[in-house]
Amino acid sequence: MPKDGSAVNPFETARKQIDIVADIIGLEGGTREVLKHPKRELTVNFPVRMDDGSYRVYTGHRVQYNMARGPTKGGIRYHPQVTLDEVRALAAWMTWKCAVVNIPYGGAKGGVVCDPKTMTKGELERLTRRYASEISSIIGPEMDIPAPDVYTDSQTMAWIMDTYSMQKGYSVPGVVTGKPISLGGSEGRGEATGRGCAYVIREAAKDAGLKVRGGTVAVQGFGNAGSVTANLLHDEQGATIVAVSDSRGGIYRSEGLNPHAVEEHKRKTGSVVGFPGAKAITNDELLESKVDILVPAALENQITGKNADRIEARMVAEAANGPTLPEADTVLFEKKVTVLPDILANAGGVTVSYFEWAQDIQRFFWPLNEVNERLERVMTRSYADVHKVATEHKTHNRTGAYILAIQRVVDAIRIRGIYP
Repeated sequence: MPKDGSAVNPFETARKQIDIVADIIGLEGGTREVLKHPKRELTVNFPVRMDDGSYRVYTGHRVQYNMARGPTKGGIRYHPQVTLDEVRALAAWMTWKCAVVNIPYGGAKGGVVCDPKTMTKGELERLTRRYASEISSIIGPEMDIPAPDVYTDSQTMAWIMDTYSMQKGYSVPGVVTGKPISLGGSEGRGEATGRGCAYVIREAAKDAGLKVRGGTVAVQGFGNAGSVTANLLHDEQGATIVAVSDSRGGIYRSEGLNPHAVEEHKRKTGSVVGFPGAKAITNDELLESKVDILVPAALENQITGKNADRIEARMVAEAANGPTLPEADTVLFEKKVTVLPDILANAGGVTVSYFEWAQDIQRFFWPLNEVNERLERVMTRSYADVHKVATEHKTHNRTGAYILAIQRVVDAIRIRGIYP
């Protein structure tokens, strides 16, 4: 496996993580093989009419990884580099993520190979509706519930919900989560991933002997999860945000950045780059900056065997999916860096998605304070569960989280049995 993260197959990473845990808990070969294979995969190729009247054929995937604990749940991403193995890996990670926070879902993921930055809103709507039509036979509130992910949002979910509902002949708000409030979305869903991450950082800092108030933070990826985490650490926990970045580059200011002002600058200019009073830095420089807390909130394979020994943060909180490779985990653990793994740290999003789905099913909605209180309870309990298992096994938090999650899934598989 390359140690620079440049050509890493994410599904091989996901399978390697399963093997590590399976060896620790003594999992027999048959169940291990079940865990290493997705239950269902659908790949679709479909035409979309472009604004100029031409047609383009796009490829989309939907992978349902494991249904032992309930219907599957997972986002849909639009990105030029989407691959089936990436979607498989993300679906596997969603399975463990749902199990870590102990919500009754399995994991799924979807993706369409496209460049949404070059497409108009009309083209994106037609692409979304056609993709939703193609996968409609395997999604539904009792089967598989999509959500937003990279370059998809509440509007995307509204189009999917409407397309699915038109086929059913009645409104089915529970088919997706991350919807606009007016269509059955939940209060607090937009900031749930970042808020959950901030809660986990707060709890883990107590065990790590790290003071968040007055501590320094660097955030790689100033999108939704990254910006919300930065805002909450700054506003509610008194941290100093010294560096942030996006796909175009990063900025650094030793005295601290106002994340709200950076957010406004990005809204106006399209990037954090060029923020007044800040020094330009690269994403690599941000990752290796001397800070108390590093929040990778961008894409996969950012902390690798090549750069792990140069990570100077005392805590790494993974707001992104799969930013750290397995060989980097070993290096960071030996350096006594506290890693809050993605399947725990960014599970606030799927937790409030679960809340949204439950509210849709009941047609009964909760106020924001109730959503946040429930989220805080789930994330606080889940961190404590993971830390306890990691401590008992004398391992790092990622393996602790995987032991906890995989054991829960294995228990469900064994209790249900193999049909027929």
